[in-house]
Amino acid sequence: MRNSVSCVVFATALFFVLSICGCEEKETQQQPDTITVLTYSEYIAPEMITDFQMKTGYRLQLELYEAQEDMLGQLQAADTNKYDVIIASDVVIQQMVKQGLIAHIDTTKIPNRINVADQFKHPVYDPTNTYTLPYLWGTTGILYRDTTIDASKVSYGMLFTPSETKGKFSLLDESRSMLSMALMAKGFDANSLDPKEIDLATDLLQQTGKNPHFGGFDGSVANKEKVISGNNWAAIVFNGEAMDAINEDSTLQYAIPTEGSFMWVDAMTLSAKSTNKDGAYAFMNYILDTKIGAQLAKLINFATPNKASLEVLDSTFKNNRVINPTKEEIDRMVFLRDPGDAAKAFDDAWKSVKLK
Repeated sequence: MRNSVSCVVFATALFFVLSICGCEEKETQQQPDTITVLTYSEYIAPEMITDFQMKTGYRLQLELYEAQEDMLGQLQAADTNKYDVIIASDVVIQQMVKQGLIAHIDTTKIPNRINVADQFKHPVYDPTNTYTLPYLWGTTGILYRDTTIDASKVSYGMLFTPSETKGKFSLLDESRSMLSMALMAKGFDANSLDPKEIDLATDLLQQTGKNPHFGGFDGSVANKEKVISGNNWAAIVFNGEAMDAINEDSTLQYAIPTEGSFMWVDAMTLSAKSTNKDGAYAFMNYILDTKIGAQLAKLINFATPNKASLEVLDSTFKNNRVINPTKEEIDRMVFLRDPGDAAKAFDDAWKSVKLK
């Protein structure tokens, strides 16, 4: 979920160095097979890339995206066997299944699947546990620079009501997320499929686009950087980015608006075009390891769906409300559902928002 260009350059350099080292140490051995993971940018720590190769013998190559729509576009455009594992948000999983983009997972090849916490088994987006295994989970909210506003009292009016906007702000470049937030800001269900309510949410976003403080739509990482730099007063981000920002500047705050927001699960899926299924399963099993799962959560600043990892994480991490929301915050959040036949209505609405 961060700057994809810098990540690609870094990752490429890292892979090159690893390849050189491997040749020097094992000149007579064949190079390890490569597995390619399509994921949000900066969603795995660099040291874990090295560790994975050392432990499994597979070289890990990352292909990066910033928004769900970008990811789906990349998958639909790929006419080669380009990816092995795809890390995708829960709300698009059923769409990926319908489009034949992901395949059944052979869970017998992933012994660490037993570490998945019960609440992440049989999810609504994959009730038979056929296509997914959880990677990390988190929330979407508002990162802002204003110590006078209590995080427990933040409303969407901060962004969507011009008279309450105190400075430049940016929204996420994700159709479903932003339309659902607009629905909640209007007092509707985030999962509403009512055409009239979707129209009102669309109108709200269009009007917001006319606010002189509106700074456009961007990825969560870019939005975080805008707030850190002082270019933005506020932005919609994922909580992991919010935690990164707060670690850099403790005066920043992160809020789940009073009208509500949503939680999400990013899941590991097997590409229907994978040419290295064994490598894909090795990656999934690695991520679900107790220590690796805990390391991933702490380094990336998102909550873990791994019950074994949760047991070894320290209390400071587990009690951090930015990473692990409070019960009060959870009570006003929902999981977004696949809109099914209404997907076109959301797509059309988003096009009209972006064209304004």
